[in-house]
Amino acid sequence: MLPMYLKNHSQGEYVFDYSWADAFERAGGRYYPKLQCSVPFTPATGRRILTRPDTEDPDLEKYLLSGMMQVAEKMDVSSVHVTFADKTQWELMGEMGFLQRTHNQFHWQNNDYANFDEFLAGLSSKKRKNIRRERRDAVAADIKIECLTGADITEDHWDAFYRFYIDTGSRKWGTPYLTRQFFSIIGETMPDDVLLIMCRRDHLYIAGAINFIGGECLFGRNWGSVEHHPFLHFEVCYYQAIQFAIERGLKRVEAGAQGQHKLARGYMPTHTYSAHWIANQSFRDAVDGYLTNERRYVDEEIDYIAEQGPFRRED
Repeated sequence: MLPMYLKNHSQGEYVFDYSWADAFERAGGRYYPKLQCSVPFTPATGRRILTRPDTEDPDLEKYLLSGMMQVAEKMDVSSVHVTFADKTQWELMGEMGFLQRTHNQFHWQNNDYANFDEFLAGLSSKKRKNIRRERRDAVAADIKIECLTGADITEDHWDAFYRFYIDTGSRKWGTPYLTRQFFSIIGETMPDDVLLIMCRRDHLYIAGAINFIGGECLFGRNWGSVEHHPFLHFEVCYYQAIQFAIERGLKRVEAGAQGQHKLARGYMPTHTYSAHWIANQSFRDAVDGYLTNERRYVDEEIDYIAEQGPFRRED
């Protein structure tokens, strides 16, 4: 299976192609509609060609990719975009003629840590002290943190978290797109795959973050608060996520797009991947040249940022 969405815009994708659309339409082309293969509104890496993991068959995946291109041609769309793809499938898409694009996210990697203190031991002394101070100051106002999964998450928790979610959306550009019903649905259908981190002060919930538990990864998604407390965002979204991943034996934490401030908290620059099929050959050639230079820049950027990382350097 290879699910796709027909889109008349490029919103909610986190892989920006607005400049491509503008250039193509100024040249007289029609960029929209296009086909998108992704998890909607979610910059999370994963397999996009949905064959059974225990019976991976490159020939079957190639067959599905060929079908994707045939569907695009039949629908007369300008392009197909597969975003935040698994690297192995991204490489296969490159072999099939898709244009390859790379990006940079900050991920935390679990090096088989026994506990949070063992993770801290690998950091430079200054970074280790800063994190301990941030964790202490985050809850200094008698804030209690609850990590909830499964049946421990109630509708009262969802009511409180939805208020945080709406508050965040109202203070940033864009419009909150998840409904209150969405949270009840995931609470009913996939409760054991949800980690809800909630903060209480004076018996009232004041902040929270939602995460989704994958087979190997914890995916951090939305955060919100109705009170400001220094470092509480870092504690709830980054440090609690690391602690949970260590306890569950998860290999990594993906805390969403952007945010070089994550580097000092142990989240290192990591490649993410997208692949693009473009129908018009001239436009395709132009984008291909652009992506060649962009991939080189992303490699250099990741190398440079990694050198500034918080981990101790061996002699």
